[in-house]
Amino acid sequence: MDHKNVFAALQEVCSDVISALNGSHNSSNADATDRLLGVMRQIQEHGRAVEPLITGFTAVYHHYDLDAQTPGNGYRTLVKVVHSCIIHILQKARYIASNCTGAFFRMDHNMAEMDAYCSALCQLRALLYLAQVLLSDNAHGQLYSQEEGGLSERFEREYISMHKACFYGRCLGFQFSPSLRPFLQTVVISMVSFGENYKKQQTGLGIAALSFFTSGKYVVDPELRGTEFERITQNLDVQFWKTFWNLTETELLSSLTRITSTVVQVNVIFTIPAVSLSLPLASDPSFSVSMNPPVAHWGPGPVKVRLISHTLRQGQDSAELLALSRPEGPQLSLPGGFSRQTAPLSPCLLIHFHGGGFVAQTSKSHENYLKSWSKDLNVPILSVDYSLAPEAPFPRALEECFYAYCWALKNCHLLGSTAERVCLVGDSAGGNLCITVSMRAMSHGVRVPDGIVAAYPATLLTTDASPSRLLTLIDPLLPLSVLYKCIDAYAGTSCQSVKPAQQLDTLVALGQDTVKLLTNFAQGATNWFQTLLDPKAAASSSPTTSSNGPSPSKSHSVEKPQEVKEYPDNFEPLRSRCLVDIRTPCTPIMKNPFVSPLLAPESLLKGLPPVHIVASALDALLDDSVMLAKKLRKMNQPVTLTVVEDLPHGFLSLLQLSKETQEASDICVKRIREVFKQEELPADQRQQEGLN
Repeated sequence: MDHKNVFAALQEVCSDVISALNGSHNSSNADATDRLLGVMRQIQEHGRAVEPLITGFTAVYHHYDLDAQTPGNGYRTLVKVVHSCIIHILQKARYIASNCTGAFFRMDHNMAEMDAYCSALCQLRALLYLAQVLLSDNAHGQLYSQEEGGLSERFEREYISMHKACFYGRCLGFQFSPSLRPFLQTVVISMVSFGENYKKQQTGLGIAALSFFTSGKYVVDPELRGTEFERITQNLDVQFWKTFWNLTETELLSSLTRITSTVVQVNVIFTIPAVSLSLPLASDPSFSVSMNPPVAHWGPGPVKVRLISHTLRQGQDSAELLALSRPEGPQLSLPGGFSRQTAPLSPCLLIHFHGGGFVAQTSKSHENYLKSWSKDLNVPILSVDYSLAPEAPFPRALEECFYAYCWALKNCHLLGSTAERVCLVGDSAGGNLCITVSMRAMSHGVRVPDGIVAAYPATLLTTDASPSRLLTLIDPLLPLSVLYKCIDAYAGTSCQSVKPAQQLDTLVALGQDTVKLLTNFAQGATNWFQTLLDPKAAASSSPTTSSNGPSPSKSHSVEKPQEVKEYPDNFEPLRSRCLVDIRTPCTPIMKNPFVSPLLAPESLLKGLPPVHIVASALDALLDDSVMLAKKLRKMNQPVTLTVVEDLPHGFLSLLQLSKETQEASDICVKRIREVFKQEELPADQRQQEGLN
């Protein structure tokens, strides 16, 4: 629907609701009716103010695309999000207008729903005003504000005080595909329950057990959920995020996902020893160059990797490789229906660097889609478990990934490949490492990969504002405060001391979790029953909760922040009761080209292999991808950019949740095939090759 028609429909349906409510005479809901009337009038006012802003952006946002065939940038995204919010308001308002006089109409519930979306529209209106500043201050085609003291600092000040809870309560995930909203609700409820019990126990699974019983109140009370999520995302440290994200690393949870994942013949963890390697010089193979093992922060050390292969290939069951295997890790498996014969070496090798903000997760969290890819592509995959920040800040992860890449080139025969074609693939932080590893390979004079496939990569680890990064105000998976914590940890500015990262899923940790599980069930059950018996008391026990949902008249914080002059005189965004304790990363390391490849000089980017970027239109890091693609295109470097719709950051890990995530994964596979110069086989032929 054209945006002019959308706004015309918004004014009309709001008037219909107001007329219907004025025509009803239900004295028992008079207060809720009056509040809903006020909300509908506020929505009309926001609509009238937002329409010219949207008109202005739609007139110019195409100038910020990579090209006419690849529409996508943060300005487009802001328009899309506002459009989605208004569509939800239209649907709810039409229902109210048609049913508000009915005997079974729940006035309080519908008033709360509409009030939440009114709050969301108000905050989106504020983001549009801030985006206007970017549009006027930045050079033509430039998406990032890199001016010292510019909008970046002003947006941080606004983020500290602006109300955000409405985006995590009733409006949670409204901008994403409907098939993902139940998942997002589960994640947010799990996170707030986990955060409530954080630091009560020493290990992740124990907290999860206790959180199971305290999650009920967040299911039935969206306002409470939103308020608590706002507190957690703003004020808990990076260790909380490491612990929560690493829940998927525990054997209990990973075994559940393993049930539905693709079965592979090879899934083995091994350790690359810390010894110097000799590789041929790319410019003259008659000469060689020595590659040292990673040494940053604590000296030479081994690198842990995982080998995944749908088919058992030559070399993968060799004594040399098995000698490197970790005894507690998964070993070679030959499920029923698979051939016991060893397939020949594959000409292709896929090397994977996982995401997780540089601070969390390992290859175990990404097994699901890697197994699927190994089957679809019929190639071995080596995934690197690099050391994580803040214990291992830059450049340790880069050194380990580069060393693993060099080792794989030299020992490809052990991995079931001749490495005639090598592709680097990674998501988020892993996408950053794919690019920087290739830059490092060029600077050391060794062979560069044949291609890079980067999904929603983080290419600018600075605090510079962009239109897509304004979405960190509303994104449940990548809020600004969490993004800053990850940047701060990787840059090393918050690191007290560095040390080798501990493996989180050892048998010892699992045993401790199991012991605490019974205690937590008892304690959690008690809290759960108390919640059922006295929900008001349970809600009041939360440190920053409120019994009422946000409303325009009472959502301002006690301490009024410094005003932003970009807002009109008659407008002020809603303010939060919970101010952010945000630490802004500030170190020259953030602008190191091997930290932020978008800032790399042409001399470091010239000669990169073809770069294929798969980004999401609703990702806060979308502009990272667009600007990198523009920079490479301007240098005549081979680059493609695909922007998928309606998916959040991290969509590869959501492979099995929806048709849209599967299609996005298929796009990544298609790009990898281009690097490998593969032709896609018919489904029946792929199945036959996998089983014979």
